[in-house]
Amino acid sequence: MSTVVSLEKRGSVAVVCIDKPPVNALGRAVRDGLQQAFEQVRDDDAIKAAVLCTAGRTFVAGADIAEFEAPDFDASLFHQTLDMIEGLDKPVVAALHGTALGGGLELALACHYRVASPGTRVGLPEVTLGLLPGAAGTQRLPRIAGASLALDMIITGKPIDAGRALEAGLIDQIVKTDLLEGAIAVAEERAEQDAPVRRISEMQVDPATVPESLFQDARESLRRRPTGNPAPERIIQCVEAAVNRPFPEGVQVEARLFQECRESRESAALRYRFFAEREAAKIPGLPKDLSLREIRTVGVVGAGTMGGGIAMNFANVGIPVKLLEVKQEALDKGLAVIRRNYENTAKKGRISMDDVEKRMSLIQGTLSYDDLAGADLVIEAVFENMDIKRQVLGRLGQVCREGAIIASNTSTLDVDELARATGRPTDVLGMHFFSPANVMRLLEVVRGEQTAPDVLATVMKLAKAIGKVPVVSGVCYGFIGNRMLEPYLRETEFLLMEGASPAQVDRAIQSLGLAMGPCRMIDLAGVDVAAKVVQEHAKAGGLPDDPAYRAVVQKLMAEGRHGQKTEAGYYRYEDRKPVDDPEVARICAELAEEHGIQQRSDITDQEIIERCLYPLINEGARILEEGISYRPGDIDTVWINGYGFPDWLGGPMFWADTIGVPEIARRLAHYGEARGNAHGYWDQAALLERMVADGLRFADWPFDG
Repeated sequence: MSTVVSLEKRGSVAVVCIDKPPVNALGRAVRDGLQQAFEQVRDDDAIKAAVLCTAGRTFVAGADIAEFEAPDFDASLFHQTLDMIEGLDKPVVAALHGTALGGGLELALACHYRVASPGTRVGLPEVTLGLLPGAAGTQRLPRIAGASLALDMIITGKPIDAGRALEAGLIDQIVKTDLLEGAIAVAEERAEQDAPVRRISEMQVDPATVPESLFQDARESLRRRPTGNPAPERIIQCVEAAVNRPFPEGVQVEARLFQECRESRESAALRYRFFAEREAAKIPGLPKDLSLREIRTVGVVGAGTMGGGIAMNFANVGIPVKLLEVKQEALDKGLAVIRRNYENTAKKGRISMDDVEKRMSLIQGTLSYDDLAGADLVIEAVFENMDIKRQVLGRLGQVCREGAIIASNTSTLDVDELARATGRPTDVLGMHFFSPANVMRLLEVVRGEQTAPDVLATVMKLAKAIGKVPVVSGVCYGFIGNRMLEPYLRETEFLLMEGASPAQVDRAIQSLGLAMGPCRMIDLAGVDVAAKVVQEHAKAGGLPDDPAYRAVVQKLMAEGRHGQKTEAGYYRYEDRKPVDDPEVARICAELAEEHGIQQRSDITDQEIIERCLYPLINEGARILEEGISYRPGDIDTVWINGYGFPDWLGGPMFWADTIGVPEIARRLAHYGEARGNAHGYWDQAALLERMVADGLRFADWPFDG
């Protein structure tokens, strides 16, 4: 018998149990074990029924995705196991708890009956990997739960809870007592009835239950919000087949379309993103038995947009927060914004009004630093100015208890300098939340030169607890994301001075799948904010000796064009909609003349893409060679989750491999010759040059073993 699948006889019922920590993923060993166990169920006349259950905190959270990368991957092998289970004449009851996702739900659907504990969630999230369910999930789910619900579940990938699953007939019973005993009771009852088992594959979807425009509406929704994900349109075809074709034919359709998805470049990128996010949480060199610091209470300095959003993250998971401001008016305003955000969420049905009050009760405002003395973690979220932040960090170093973690939400500044200001640099790191902080998933965790290992590990674990995707960065200007953003914005401004319009630049960038081009992005974030970041960089001595560098954003701020909030920035805004403004063209033309930049009319979208994004990739290579980032995947995780880089392109470094690193290098050299390289803008990273010389890809990292 398998070491990961056991069979125990409980009277006439066989209890087949999967025990493959941490999530009982359906890898080869589990599939082989299931095959052996259910062959024994089939062949043992003393066994009248079976229960399929799992050990641990969840049922089966999906297939072993790593197997999808193997050239010889064969989804039909899992089909054979499921078909064998469903084909048994003895009733098989699946006992679900935790989550039954992907292949886990497909396994449960192959059983004849399903019971679940309260709180169980079931779903088919394969679409997030650019895939569709490949083990007859698209064929069984519509037959048991109806085409409308099945299509919605599969195309969105969103799970449903046990109550909704019971209403839909997807599960037969919610067991509020002992789940296994309840499942055994159901199995015994079904065996005693001696009635034919219920096989979903033998059911038909009632056409009367299928809305006439179901598939047309689904396709229209895809046309309105197109993505590079190869799965949604194919999912629609599969569910159509479940409605209109016999089960064996539908399975053939699913198998063909699954393989098309699996072999697509976009699905490969989405699967890469999945593994990159998991890998980003791993910190090389930390001992596995490292003791973490306990975080029971949190302090936040600054009740503005960022501080309020940061506080919400902790209140959302039940951690009390002290929110500090220097004036009562600012504190009242910040707390009012937090309440409004929660109430808006409640209006959308995502939380209850009781949840609003519960979370607000966890956020207590204060005007005194002394009230932060007992916090386990204090995060400063004040204005992005080195002098101001140094003062705040110095005060926190005096006030915070011994062993408390002190963090800065800086997006660009030197974390080591800020850490020194506290007088206790081992307790300090950067926690760069992205705006809006209560929504955006990314958290750049900046390890300082003296950051203690347990501080870094504690914050990485805490980040996951508050629903963030944490990525470690070393200390440099802008860390990973904003450092790479700088050459992107640099070339945006040079293109504008050369004659491109903001709309043309944004359109070209958005054609790749980015939700927003650079000009709209800065208008949304605030032109004044972007300009002041440049000014802080200049004060720190980090700007090139080039008066034309980032001249556009400085001029726009000087003329009071601060973006959407002033209804004028790179665009003019009418009802928050961007409109081309001839005034911006005038400003850019004047700057071009002032700085000796020739305007032209032959700028193409491809040139915009290459000039904005290839230097960004080049900067990513520098970040790797300097050890600021551990892995190319960390960089891609930052750009997908923090900057809206299309996940179906895999992030900038994965995309670079797709284009070809030699081509990236060739075009960088071309623009260096075409535009001149007096300021070193087109110098190539040593790592990039090495990759070209040695025929390496970012996927080959680490290059030295």
